[in-house]
Amino acid sequence: MMHPLRKPADAAPKRLGALAKLPVFWDLADKRVIVAGGTAAAAWKAELLAACGARVEIFATTLESDMRALIERGAAAGSLTHHARPWGVDIFDNVALALADTECDAEARAFYCTAIFAGVPVNVIDKPAFCQFQFGSIVNRSPVVVAISTDGAAPILGQALRRRIETLLPSSLADWAQLAKTIRNTVIERLQPGLQRRAFWERFSDLALQRALQPTDTSDLDRLVGQISRETSAGQGRVTLVGAGPGDAELLTIKAVRALQSADVILFDDLVPDDVLELARREAKRMLVGKRGRRQSCSQQDINDLMVKLANQGRHVVRLKSGDPMIFGRGGEEIERLEQEGIPVEVVPGITAATGLAASLGISLTHRDHAHSVRYVTGHSRAGELPDNLNWKGMADLDTTLVFYMGGRTAPAIAGRLLREGMPADTPVAIACSISRPEMKVYKTKLAEMAESSAHWHKSGPILIAIGPVFGAERTNKHIAVEVITIPSRTQRSSMAG
Repeated sequence: MMHPLRKPADAAPKRLGALAKLPVFWDLADKRVIVAGGTAAAAWKAELLAACGARVEIFATTLESDMRALIERGAAAGSLTHHARPWGVDIFDNVALALADTECDAEARAFYCTAIFAGVPVNVIDKPAFCQFQFGSIVNRSPVVVAISTDGAAPILGQALRRRIETLLPSSLADWAQLAKTIRNTVIERLQPGLQRRAFWERFSDLALQRALQPTDTSDLDRLVGQISRETSAGQGRVTLVGAGPGDAELLTIKAVRALQSADVILFDDLVPDDVLELARREAKRMLVGKRGRRQSCSQQDINDLMVKLANQGRHVVRLKSGDPMIFGRGGEEIERLEQEGIPVEVVPGITAATGLAASLGISLTHRDHAHSVRYVTGHSRAGELPDNLNWKGMADLDTTLVFYMGGRTAPAIAGRLLREGMPADTPVAIACSISRPEMKVYKTKLAEMAESSAHWHKSGPILIAIGPVFGAERTNKHIAVEVITIPSRTQRSSMAG
């Protein structure tokens, strides 16, 4: 019995998890900071603190070459002063931070206890037991500053994360942040708090994160302020159709992540995993609008109406779809409705399941030795059965790799039609479940045995049926960890039974 259609359901975001340390950005401009030690490690910390505008005083009887060079060339900001003497209890007056680099635990303990007694936050380099705070890896696009901490568990991991983030943030971001300061008062004067201002800063951020663009004069931004003021006053929102890919959150595009992080409301399918939703702006409202065959589902009309309603409230609505919105994702129907209502709509493509399967197996769907084309086919019609208007004769061509979406229930009919049209019985078939997810499995069989082999499939996730010679060879990439199960043929099963 078919379940009645259900209305879109709210999905609350997860609560903030436990934090190993509280990340705090501390203003050290014109503050006195003391550094005990003349080592290379102390030099790096002294330069960092001075770059924040601190008045750094270095207490050391001897200086290593790195520290000597730093003092000679000076810092980018703040000041560096060397006192050729050991540290003592008399140096802790009017101090914002205290750092030391010592080899001896006894001296480290003495420095730590003296700072604590004086009420000064303290860090002894590479001695966690004598640290009230730690330094993380830093990405500097000042005034934009990103700090990364692993709580001392994996400093190399922190450095790797820093390198990854640096590749995502264009060097021009610093100039854009300075430009934000210039136009901030204009935004405050001309745009209302809340929706209008956030809409402006989201558009501003989109421009800042596009590597091809450089900060311009404020005239373009003035026009943007006026445009947003008019749009939001009229209650004009927008919709972004976003492809979530087949499951692995790391397969999302940067543009998809930006859309999720600027959304007011996210309407998501129930095939979208939690890892993808966790990339969204924490304040965004999440609403489950999943559609699954023969399961309780929202109607497409309900989803369309909801998008229109929310956009007309001036909200940025992200319609988050598994795979790619434009491949068997009803994207065309949603775009048509939104355009009828005059609502701006943008599409952010995602990796479709067929591409995810090819990547997971390390197999080219159009390997020139096996196939000259690839064809994506829906495995069921609106009625839930195999479509009756497909060109089966053309699909039986061995030079074409076939990929059937949503074909788990119609697999016997698919195999039967292709066999009747002359596709060889021994044509390789790959049935993939939960593509790109940890539980992914791929079952290999032959076309003639595809129907009866369905009893072996693990059907807990979405299923893709791929047919063609490209799936006949063993995988060449042995480093891809995907569970591939070869289903025994009818003859093999009879032999084993005997």
